[in-house]
Amino acid sequence: MHHGKRTPDRDKARRTIALVGNPNVGKSVVFGALTGRYATVSNYPGTTVEVSRGSLRAGGDTLGVIDTPGVNSLVPMSEDERVTRDILLNDDIFCAVQVMDAKNLRRSLLITLQLIEMGLPLTLALNMYDEAGERGIKIDAAWLSDAIGVECVPTIATQGWNLDKLKDSLIRPRISQYQIRYHAAIEDGIGEIIKLLPQARIFARSLAVMALCGDTTIRAWFSSRLDAAALKKTGEIILSVQSKFGEPLGYLINKWRLKAVDALLQKSVSKEGNSKGRAASFIGSVTMHPVWGWPILLAVLYLMYEFVGVLGAGVSVDILQNIVFGKYLNPWATRVVELIFPSGLIHDLIVGQYGIVTMALTYAIAIILPVVGFFFIFFSFLEDSGYLPRLAVMVDRIFKLMGLNGKAVLPMVLGLGCDTMATMTTRILETKKERMIVTLLLALGVPCSAQLGVILGMLGSLSLSATVVWATVVVAVMFIVGFLASKVVQGEASDFILEIPPIRMPQLSNIVLKTLVRVQWYLKEAVPLFILGTLTLFALDKTHALYYLEAVTAPLIKGFLGLPIEATQAFIVGFLRRDYGAAGLLALQQQGKLDHAQTVVSLVTITLFVPCVANLFMMIKERGLKSALWMTAFIFPFAVFVGGVVNFILRALNLTL
Repeated sequence: MHHGKRTPDRDKARRTIALVGNPNVGKSVVFGALTGRYATVSNYPGTTVEVSRGSLRAGGDTLGVIDTPGVNSLVPMSEDERVTRDILLNDDIFCAVQVMDAKNLRRSLLITLQLIEMGLPLTLALNMYDEAGERGIKIDAAWLSDAIGVECVPTIATQGWNLDKLKDSLIRPRISQYQIRYHAAIEDGIGEIIKLLPQARIFARSLAVMALCGDTTIRAWFSSRLDAAALKKTGEIILSVQSKFGEPLGYLINKWRLKAVDALLQKSVSKEGNSKGRAASFIGSVTMHPVWGWPILLAVLYLMYEFVGVLGAGVSVDILQNIVFGKYLNPWATRVVELIFPSGLIHDLIVGQYGIVTMALTYAIAIILPVVGFFFIFFSFLEDSGYLPRLAVMVDRIFKLMGLNGKAVLPMVLGLGCDTMATMTTRILETKKERMIVTLLLALGVPCSAQLGVILGMLGSLSLSATVVWATVVVAVMFIVGFLASKVVQGEASDFILEIPPIRMPQLSNIVLKTLVRVQWYLKEAVPLFILGTLTLFALDKTHALYYLEAVTAPLIKGFLGLPIEATQAFIVGFLRRDYGAAGLLALQQQGKLDHAQTVVSLVTITLFVPCVANLFMMIKERGLKSALWMTAFIFPFAVFVGGVVNFILRALNLTL
């Protein structure tokens, strides 16, 4: 082993820091702390993967910062990993900062060795250092730093601890001289390939090892830089080396790296018994238990129902809608407008039946905002606690029946916050088939937070059996559609590999910050669409088009679904925003125009209805125009069909809900 050396100063105008690390190591928290959360987010060229960029001040210089997607290896198995590898390969990186989970250095050091092999100036941030200590894990950061020749800075990103030292280490980063020696035959192959390679931004040794590992994504780089003879020779070298072993070269190279990692860990990490760590480990294992995990899941769902449905959609909405808006804001706005416009078009536009204040802002702020806020608080708690990946493990077997795996539950759970954002996160799924099926299921049957809150609020006034009927129908429909889609959509399913973070108590400051950011995003996106939806209804009403539309759809709405004709309005604006449509149904229920059976039928239909226009645009962006239109063409009539079937069954059985 050799010590690292300081790199000479580079062109200051081009100084860029790349944050690299496994998923769930706090990389984005480090990025936010270093850049002050001022960042631009854009797609990496040629992909749908978004990359955040910001800047920081260190040593009197301004450095650019790139927050790369989380990786488990730099031999890419997903589009996210490929983007990270390509950034390191093609961009002029002044320094790579690897954010590591101090509790799980074994998996992090595997990436460290690959970064060292690339020859990049490197700094290590041993993050979550406090959690490692709580679990009795002691890390000799000084010894590890000396052994591999780069700075190793213990950090607690959520508290900002030691981030100033991390900044200081970025001014003059070091290139490690540590090197793994593989089997002699592999080393000979590396040497032969290096002779064929042109100058690159990273060490040729790293490129040669990638080629020997069977990295198919690196072929384009090789093809663009080597002539036909060199490409052929490279292939012959790889085949020659592989012929000497009975196991894949990628597997063997990883074994050597793990052996080197274990040697480093043996001298740098020690572990002592710790009651807090054992308790967290026990709780974490119980949440994934094939038997006891299900009661815990049901308890989580019940808490969500009480917190979001009762406290958020019930108590909070009552206060805002009936008191704040009902007794004060709307009457005040009506009096002010009537002073200037006693009647007429402008009067109706602002405070009429389809007024911007009396409908759009009342729906957006009084009905939806408290529900969104309470859901985001609950979701942030689940997110930071480490429970969501455990939920993925719990449902893996069920999802396999739909040609998916447990990882698919993550975008679906995120869809309970916002289907638009969840559709974007389907990128974490490895195959096109999985991304297509999950996109369809998100658009079909996963209600967003605001819609879910309104639904829970409406069901809360009925019996428990009504909630069971609604949930059973929606889940059964999603399962059937997912199963059939897995038979129709071409492609292979991927293996289920997911890092499980430890169970931890979320920090209140993080929950508050996440909730505020998400509520701000909701207000920016939702309020304009609520106003647009209200203006659409206003225009339809004034031109009498709404009357004709209701007349045309009467056989479908009244006859087939068994709903009052006014429900047409809810389904029209439901396309602009699902939650807006649900809020319209809630208003009908409060006016006594929906009985219990009609409430269940309307909620089943609106839940399975066409996704909102923002989600449709995201579907087009992620899956293409043709696929998005096919999904929409299927969902609309299918939702109405299921609602009609539920209506006939409930009426035929005369169920009491």
